[in-house]
Amino acid sequence: MKFSDLKLTTPYLLLSPLFYDKVEVTPLKNAHIIALSQDAAKLLGVDEALNEDEKLLSIVNGARALDGSQRFAMCYAGHQFGYFVPRLGDGRAINLGKVNGENLQLKGAGLTLYSRQGDGRAVLRSSIREFLMSEAMHGLGIETSRALALIGSDTDVARERWEKGAIVLRLSPTWVRFGTFEYFYAKGEHDKLQELADYVIEESFPKLSTAEGRYFKMYEQSVVKTAKTVAKWQVYGFNHGVMNTDNMSIDGRTIDYGPFAFLDDYDANYICNHTDVEGRYSFKNQPAVAKWNLAQLARALSPIVSHHASLALLDEMFEAVYEKEYMQMMFHRMGLFEREQEDERLLEWLLGVLQSAQVEYNLFFRKLSLYNGDKEELSTMALLREPLREWLEAYDDRLQKEKMEFKERSEMMCSVNPKYILKNHLLQEAIEKAQSGDFCMVHDLLQVGLSPFDEHAELEYLAKATPLSAKNIKLSCSS
Repeated sequence: MKFSDLKLTTPYLLLSPLFYDKVEVTPLKNAHIIALSQDAAKLLGVDEALNEDEKLLSIVNGARALDGSQRFAMCYAGHQFGYFVPRLGDGRAINLGKVNGENLQLKGAGLTLYSRQGDGRAVLRSSIREFLMSEAMHGLGIETSRALALIGSDTDVARERWEKGAIVLRLSPTWVRFGTFEYFYAKGEHDKLQELADYVIEESFPKLSTAEGRYFKMYEQSVVKTAKTVAKWQVYGFNHGVMNTDNMSIDGRTIDYGPFAFLDDYDANYICNHTDVEGRYSFKNQPAVAKWNLAQLARALSPIVSHHASLALLDEMFEAVYEKEYMQMMFHRMGLFEREQEDERLLEWLLGVLQSAQVEYNLFFRKLSLYNGDKEELSTMALLREPLREWLEAYDDRLQKEKMEFKERSEMMCSVNPKYILKNHLLQEAIEKAQSGDFCMVHDLLQVGLSPFDEHAELEYLAKATPLSAKNIKLSCSS
């Protein structure tokens, strides 16, 4: 099937008109395709090559509509940096409809009712970042929205300077956010909370549709899925940067890529968003912020779910689910598959060494996957080598308790320790080339992003250490 032959439905428009506003797309001038993800297209049942579909560009640019499509922006509220904003909504995202369990949305396609002082546009640099990171997070096995197409244009957009406009066609099984529930709770529209909860259960948790206490169980699923996703962020060193409740998906997946970053050197205190002056969304704070956000969701659901019961469940389950997911994945990254009492101490010790010795986080684990007793190569990664050598001696002793031989352990570790991570200096280089009309690096990063654990001999340049001048930089919300 071709992409342009898809037939959409719009179940969200069956909700009360308070949930959305119908809107038109404003096409970009002289639009052109930059990159496409055939892997994401498979989610829609598209099996014909995207680049051979002559109608795709006009659809992504909004000049043509898919059969059954109706365009609309969704209304929601949210806590932004801890402060409640009663009305936000899709300020630069326009929904097209749903097919095969995926909701299609254009980001950067023009003004909506919720654009406020914005222009409804997205610029090329932020669009490249979102397109690539959506696919790269999927490649790492982290729940995420996906991106099918990225187009550029000659449309001028004002940010810190004049830039060119772009649009990303992104996909998600749901675009309902914690903030969607907060909006109707704040307005006192409690019947709308139940209407929305019924919709969410049908869309994201259909097995709960006939369950007793289904709204409480819906909340439980949000707690579990959010805890697991944030655990994976911490495992791979991903800093989201803007964990506002309007950026939290009800089904726990990663959405809304703004000033994100993967750690270069390990730094638990890293803040990727330069507007986050208090460090609310620092790397180490992400689990606590996720729990705080879930507490706001519990309050928003309180007219239809016992607030006391929700908070009790949150306290009981969040840390337990998070710790189990995080520890298991980190032990596997370390090559520890037989559980031993000392493992947690060994992991805590390692993270302390990586922080104090300024060691590049994901690169270290990939090299650890190939470690067979030669401490010199690994220790040269550290600014302070002796602490890492001491840890490696303890690690050698611990490996004696593993049943796997080196080859099998190395293969297992390489399957969870990516060789390729879309670090910010690589994304920035790709952006600068794209702004000059060269999109080759965007395509290279898409390739390694979708298969980050594999070897790509021709793309070895994307696996190198981060230059000192580019390590752990900060970005703006318009990034």
